Amino acid sequence: MKAKAEAQPASLDVLKWFAVLLLVAVAVAGNMYYADAPMIYRVIGVVLLCGMAGVVFLRTAKGLRLIDLAHEAKIEIRKVVWPTRPETIQTTLIVLAAVVIVAFLLWLVDSMLSWAIKSLIY
Repeated sequence: MKAKAEAQPASLDVLKWFAVLLLVAVAVAGNMYYADAPMIYRVIGVVLLCGMAGVVFLRTAKGLRLIDLAHEAKIEIRKVVWPTRPETIQTTLIVLAAVVIVAFLLWLVDSMLSWAIKSLIY
């Protein structure tokens, strides 16, 4: 019984994917066909057709899994312990100090190598 229930959405998914591809193809072809029309109308048409394609996509099995993933990600984000403002400032200052130190060391090595190359050439 379950196999039959799973087989039916798969066959409908093929039609839904075909509809998605058809909507996107119509958007692209319409944009090219109406190349002389004002840009705003073409943009509105493409956005509407792609929006409709997105709605149809979200009704497929993969689209439903994407929605579930988004809900699960939202739940996981709520579980994150975010740093306080002082911790964020302290970490940012440490990173900036490390970047300045590494930049100075790279400048120093570059200057030494440049001096060595100049002394060999001249």
